[in-house]
Amino acid sequence: MDHDHNHEHNHEHSHEHIHEHSHEHNHEHGEGSLKRIIISLLMFVALLIAQHAIFTTADSKTAFIIKLLYFIPYLLVGHDVILECIEGIKHGELFDESFLMTLATVGAFGCGEFEEAVAVMLFYQLGEYLQGYAVGKSRGAISDLMDIAPEFANRELDGGNTEKIKPEDIKAGDILVVKPGEKIPTDACVVEGNGLINTSALTGESVPREVKKGDEVISGCINGDTLLRIQALKEYDDSTVVQILELVENASSKKSKTENFITRFAKIYTPVVVICALLLAFIPPLISGNFSGEFSKWILRACTFLVISCPCALVISVPLAFFGGIGAASKEGVLVKGSNYLELLSTLDTLVTDKTGTLTEGKFSVSYIDAAEGYDTDDVIKYAAAVESGSTHPIAAAIVEACSKPFPASKVSDVENTAGKGIKAMVGKDSVAVGNHGFMEAENTELPSEQADAVGTHCYVSKNGKYIGTIVVSDKPKESAKTAINEMIKNGIKKVIMLTGDSEEVAKAVADYLGITEYKAELLPQDKVSCVEDLLKTEKGKGKLAFIGDGVNDAPVLAIADVGVAMGSLGSDAAIEAADVVIMDDELSRIPKVMKISKKTVGISKANIAFALLVKFACLVLGAMGIANMWMAVFADVGVALICILNSSRLMIKHNE
Repeated sequence: MDHDHNHEHNHEHSHEHIHEHSHEHNHEHGEGSLKRIIISLLMFVALLIAQHAIFTTADSKTAFIIKLLYFIPYLLVGHDVILECIEGIKHGELFDESFLMTLATVGAFGCGEFEEAVAVMLFYQLGEYLQGYAVGKSRGAISDLMDIAPEFANRELDGGNTEKIKPEDIKAGDILVVKPGEKIPTDACVVEGNGLINTSALTGESVPREVKKGDEVISGCINGDTLLRIQALKEYDDSTVVQILELVENASSKKSKTENFITRFAKIYTPVVVICALLLAFIPPLISGNFSGEFSKWILRACTFLVISCPCALVISVPLAFFGGIGAASKEGVLVKGSNYLELLSTLDTLVTDKTGTLTEGKFSVSYIDAAEGYDTDDVIKYAAAVESGSTHPIAAAIVEACSKPFPASKVSDVENTAGKGIKAMVGKDSVAVGNHGFMEAENTELPSEQADAVGTHCYVSKNGKYIGTIVVSDKPKESAKTAINEMIKNGIKKVIMLTGDSEEVAKAVADYLGITEYKAELLPQDKVSCVEDLLKTEKGKGKLAFIGDGVNDAPVLAIADVGVAMGSLGSDAAIEAADVVIMDDELSRIPKVMKISKKTVGISKANIAFALLVKFACLVLGAMGIANMWMAVFADVGVALICILNSSRLMIKHNE
């Protein structure tokens, strides 16, 4: 996959309706554009010198020839703008910048202002070249941030030799050899070797991650200093790296409200200024009573008015600010799926969060076992593990892992799972059930009146309807969660609510430790959806609501929240699909950083709009009054655009402030 090409193409495509021509020719011809500008500038200067040197002595015919020669640098530097104007007229797409520039310069020629006509086109093209360069640099910075696409893979052949292949040719099951310093070409499992891999391109985390035989590795990570043999789990096109690149490349297609406003504004604004320019050209000369004498002066003012009116600064700098924000977020290991979500992050005031794997480590372990009379702890864990062996739930995995002498799988049959409550199965000839308090009541199993006070999830175990013991499974809060929540509150979050399927006791312990005042416990997946729906209704018209979950079990809730944030989802397809924002590792501290980036992005885009409109309208008034000439008009268009673009570029340079 040619990442740079696709990235560039995608960005151009997503903004073509806003500013299609403004840097298309600059990117396509780059150096060619600069050569044309330099040659035209030299010719223009030579003509100015010649004109002033011989004008006083030249006859009218010579003077006229010198004037005509101005068309050569004009056509050399501006022919592509004129052609774009003609193409736009053919397709009924008037009122873009090429139309405004062509109309203004042709009008200047008509008024006999040959020097100004050439100068305006020349400096407009120079400004466009510099803009194209600035935009290209910012886009290049994002390409560098996300330069994670592997260029090749080493596939192992039957004899032990390797062949270098394109990543696209990898098939699931292939054995690949990754040498030190090479990128891991697709999602895979380590079959031989151990060492460190650099995940910073995906997660923003500079500390290398240790991997050994049996561990899964993600495409785009860089191998450390030991050779690894890995088995491909996916084809390259299905790998994490491709999904990430597609997300980053397509992020600009989901435009923010600010960008949509600018697009709509430009569509109304440009026809209005063209009509104003026409009125400016004809009404004052008619009122003066000396139409023929005054018309030339007012047509020049109208042309100046048109040059000033180009909405270049707005239509380029605002999308660039959001594009820069998305790039800055990606450097922090956070994928924002669109400018609209980046903008929403700046207005969050309610944070709803899952507990397991988001606020806690998500690594369950059996912390306590209590056995009823006539049974020992080994019996309790052995029966529970037999029933839970078919479940993928983290609590089930912890119980299975704690059992050192499990029943053979052939003895387990008739498994019945009740989501969020419990599970039962036949173990040999015995009916065994494992679940919460409510599940045991439904099974008519009498539990002892006194229970262990160990903090954690209590899983009760019954055999043939009789209670045989309790297993307590616990999960500790993340060390970074408390700090991250405090940072989010500092950044404008007014309400933090924790939703969990765990018991009231466990939920309270975690909430107290993290300083969360609102929580709801013992919820089923559908209950979480209802809670978020209710919150969205009550918070309507206020700030926005974000839900943070693990991206797999919480997909429905991630989908309905204003902003769905998937946590701990390195390589999780479900998370990348369901969420609007994907944190590429499980660090909650990434969220306050991205909130800061979003606020800065929105601030910069608003500053650009205010600055551009202020200068534009001031110059439009001055142009209409005849105070602003064409040179000032060029500054109002190109100069303001460049200042706004440089302002937007700050996001890429100082994203971590």
